[in-house]
Amino acid sequence: MKQIDVCLTFDFDAFSVWIGTFHARSLSALSRGEFGNVGANRLLALLADWGVRSTWFIPGHTADAFPGTVQKIAQAGHEIAHHGYFHERAKGAEDERRDFDRASAVLERITGRRPVGYRSPAAGLSANILNCLLERNFLYDSSLMGHDFSPYYCRVGDQAPSDGPFQWGRPTSLVELPFTWGLDDFPVFEHVWTRNGVNPGLAAPSQVYEIWVGDFDYLYNRLGQGTFILTMHPQVIGRGHRLLMLERLVQHMREHEGVTFKTMAEVAEEFRRMHPIP
Repeated sequence: MKQIDVCLTFDFDAFSVWIGTFHARSLSALSRGEFGNVGANRLLALLADWGVRSTWFIPGHTADAFPGTVQKIAQAGHEIAHHGYFHERAKGAEDERRDFDRASAVLERITGRRPVGYRSPAAGLSANILNCLLERNFLYDSSLMGHDFSPYYCRVGDQAPSDGPFQWGRPTSLVELPFTWGLDDFPVFEHVWTRNGVNPGLAAPSQVYEIWVGDFDYLYNRLGQGTFILTMHPQVIGRGHRLLMLERLVQHMREHEGVTFKTMAEVAEEFRRMHPIP
């Protein structure tokens, strides 16, 4: 019997990815983040048509910039999850904790709910933030790549010395819902100039469809059970030709028996029930 959970997730980075990750200040760069609000509203309309609930990872900076849109997302029944305050890499333990708690406070103030899930900006999970998640009783993280279709428990204390074997840490109560760049829209679609070179982006949606549907079909036909997690950004997937591709993909998945669309929190809670915390 097939049992596939599909999680549509959206990193609503808006301005923060350009300010934090790319250190951009030009009006042109910032306007790309502004388009994220346009894409977010298009996605909300599509999700309502499909009757699908999703998970939105929202930086505190985005919530401060577009509180009305964030409220609409929450009121539509979608999960709001933590994505830092600015979309930036760690500057040190104290700065990380301050940024983390600032973002939590903003999301709770605007949505009325404390987030239970987290995705690190640019897949840069640090040991310090992992401890933050545990100390604050978060349910899950979605930043690691130790599996593709199976949740697992995060570990603390892993050591990777350059002069010896890898040392395994101990499992924790934090569920990992794995992320992968292969099921992320930003690298393949977004054209970005950086100090280190150019990410060309601008791939044809047909190429991306082939990758995404291929992973789904492998999970469905070869494994039969598991969780399929897509990571998308409203300012990226929200362009018309890409939304048409997403509609085609969702329709393909909905035609398969045993496929259920869920929020990340729902999947993590079910995993804990089925696999007691070690």
